[in-house]
Amino acid sequence: MTAVRTGLLRLVEDPPPWIRGARLGLLCNPAAVDGGYRHAREIIARRFPGQLKALYAPQHGFFAEKQDNMVESDHMTDPLLGLPVFSLYGDTRRPTADMLSPIDILLVDLQDVGTRVYTFLTTLSYCMEAAAALDKRVAVLDRPNPVDGVTLEGNLLHPSCASFVGRFPIPMRHGLTTAEAAVLFNTTFGINADLTVIPMDGWQRTMRYADTGLPWVPPSPNLPTPASALVYPGQVIWEGTNISEGRGTTLPFEQFGAPFIDPQAITAAIDPQLTDGVILRPVVFQPTSNKWRDTPCHGFHIHVTDPSRYHSYPLSLELLRAVIHCNGGRFQWQPPPYEYEYDRQPIDLILGDPTLRTALTSGTPVADLMVGWQKDLSAYSERLHAVAIYPFADVP
Repeated sequence: MTAVRTGLLRLVEDPPPWIRGARLGLLCNPAAVDGGYRHAREIIARRFPGQLKALYAPQHGFFAEKQDNMVESDHMTDPLLGLPVFSLYGDTRRPTADMLSPIDILLVDLQDVGTRVYTFLTTLSYCMEAAAALDKRVAVLDRPNPVDGVTLEGNLLHPSCASFVGRFPIPMRHGLTTAEAAVLFNTTFGINADLTVIPMDGWQRTMRYADTGLPWVPPSPNLPTPASALVYPGQVIWEGTNISEGRGTTLPFEQFGAPFIDPQAITAAIDPQLTDGVILRPVVFQPTSNKWRDTPCHGFHIHVTDPSRYHSYPLSLELLRAVIHCNGGRFQWQPPPYEYEYDRQPIDLILGDPTLRTALTSGTPVADLMVGWQKDLSAYSERLHAVAIYPFADVP
């Protein structure tokens, strides 16, 4: 199998004229590597000597060492190149004029995970806005959507739920690459930055990460493998509850549970049609950190047996509905703060619509919810087709 060539490789192999002599910045983290695991900052510094002037880090830090939910990173100096590293998840989440003053062009090499509830795309949008205000170019070096560029799942984000973990009205599983998201934000949502895209070569929309031939480097501490990324669009919802999403174990997001869950009762309560493509294997695990630390939790490990039939978000919503139904007062919604929101319910920000919390609590079948969001998904699909860099022509 021929590996996909990322935007990073295409930039250094065939540099565009506008990069000649420009002062460069790079927004990245450890996942910005080539096929030999060489980091983007090394590759760019070697290819464009003396031009790389500053580095910028998203949530989780430049080395992806920080945990979730307001665990901030400080500015630092890169020990390899001696360049300043400006944290965009610390005392500010938007780059300031001083942060961007050393550069003319901001290169962006971020591995997104295909899920609305992930802060990298919000950080990208903030950088585009800041660059537009200062007349600086943004160039996105594209990478694959690891859970494919075809499958769309979930309701669109309601404006009342916009936050750092979801800014624009896109569905939970959004089907965009990083560069396509930048184009969508720039055009449909009116950022109007001086945006350039360096697309991938060889990526097809139906590809999952294992199909790309590219190495996986965790973009954040709790997405260690492509398997964890595949379940994340659904399993992220447990962050808004007192159910462990598997943080503090070796299988974050792939397994979930709590001391009071009865797996047999949950299995009996869920719609079997929503379990297509997976096996829900009952497990007991004991987190070493985060929720239920050092306490045995009963729950499930989600084994995806057929990714083409697995629908991550509907299944996790159905599991949540069953957990609420079977556990009465022992189940609880997680209180604020959540990603710098101190008043709104975390689950509302995650689900993107406060009516969903009420619907799940009242026992509304998830199949009915899915019918309700189809019209919006169809409209969103048209927007996706309008900004698509990679054709849908080969999609079955």
